[in-house]
Amino acid sequence: MNRGRKLYLLVFLLCSCSLTGETDSSGFFINSSAQILSDRFVIPSSYKRIEYPADCFQNYLRSFPLKKYGTPVKLFDGSLKYRQDVHCSVLDIDTGKKDLQQCADAVMRLRAEYLYKTGQYEKIHFNFSNGFRADYSKWKLGYRIRIRSNRASWIKTAEADNSRKSFREYLDIVFMYAGSASLERELRKVPICEVSPGDVLIQGGSPGHALIVMDAAEDIKTGKRIFILAQSYMPAQDIHIVINPENDDISPWYEADPSAKQIITPEWNFTIDNLMRFKD
Repeated sequence: MNRGRKLYLLVFLLCSCSLTGETDSSGFFINSSAQILSDRFVIPSSYKRIEYPADCFQNYLRSFPLKKYGTPVKLFDGSLKYRQDVHCSVLDIDTGKKDLQQCADAVMRLRAEYLYKTGQYEKIHFNFSNGFRADYSKWKLGYRIRIRSNRASWIKTAEADNSRKSFREYLDIVFMYAGSASLERELRKVPICEVSPGDVLIQGGSPGHALIVMDAAEDIKTGKRIFILAQSYMPAQDIHIVINPENDDISPWYEADPSAKQIITPEWNFTIDNLMRFKD
């Protein structure tokens, strides 16, 4: 533990005025018994969570269920992720049995799960790397995607089906043929000072990387925002909340600083210009 963190913890214990909640041996201020994201991660006393409509994507993410505190990150095959020092919680959602649900895929998974849960089937669509648009509304009617010579087309091969099993099969196809580069082209840029749950830090490429904003709060006086990030990585692995490696005092929260050149996460560095948002 560095000197700055020791001093911060001492001030907290003496004054109990900066944050509320429990701390574990890593110094994270949390309610370790909570199973919902917004209940587990405590915000600074000078901040408040940004309000959104009850049934929106933002609240879906901040109310996402988490696995028991201390759960390790596992890969798709059940083995442990090589690094267990980058996360502080694991989302309670499956990874699948194949090496498919990696970084951008995790973003698309959470977006699609929200839209599926709320019955907004027509909004579930993602573009493949070759530009083909894979609409779930067509998939659920029994159409399947045929790939020949890097060209994709629809072909009717099944009965209409919007079951969860069929939905997961659709997502696996998306994960196979889409990625950070194609997802980046579907998003629009947003200023860091407006960061909200559902926004995406993304650098498209081979490899590229993407993390999704799971929660956000703003200072009551200044309006300055802080936010929490989640990621999957390579190979496919549990979606997990990442720590802030640059600021022990507020980790896992990150500051939305317009003057900052970089946003440094445990396994990838971004610029503030890499923050983007779904268009619909």
